[in-house]
Amino acid sequence: MNIPNSLTLARIVSVPVIVWLILREEMLVAFILFGLGGISDALDGLIAKHFNLVTKLGKYLDPLADKILLVSIYVTLGVKGDLASWLVILVVSRDVLIVGGILFSMLLGTRITIQPVRISKINTFFQIVLAAMVLGSAGFDVDLGLLHGVTVYIVGVTTVMSGYSYLSQWIRQAG
Repeated sequence: MNIPNSLTLARIVSVPVIVWLILREEMLVAFILFGLGGISDALDGLIAKHFNLVTKLGKYLDPLADKILLVSIYVTLGVKGDLASWLVILVVSRDVLIVGGILFSMLLGTRITIQPVRISKINTFFQIVLAAMVLGSAGFDVDLGLLHGVTVYIVGVTTVMSGYSYLSQWIRQAG
């Protein structure tokens, strides 16, 4: 256990708190905690690389923490009606596809190496931006109007493209 892995674990532990805050309509505090989670994500990666503290645990834990955080926030915002159901279903389905594909391959004893591609990184970026926009606009009582709508569709399109990319990698390697 090192500093980057501790930061990642702190991010995972913060998820139920953020979900609870959203459900209690404490959007500004949820926005701040979500922002701190984003900072800790960048910081743990920077520290791990700069000080050669990359661990096998960290390689699995960091993306898992990101998925837990984003999926939990998207589902909670979807249940509250702050995000469109179709978008929440897309985001969750993509992550289930990725994790399910890896687990299925492991069960079959097939060695699959799924590499994040550029569209996946773009998708994750816009998923984070949208979550921050929804939390921040509610927390500061600001209507983002068209910007919110455009970001929703960007997340939708990049989620489909990213899911297709992962599915293609899995089929090529498993097939």
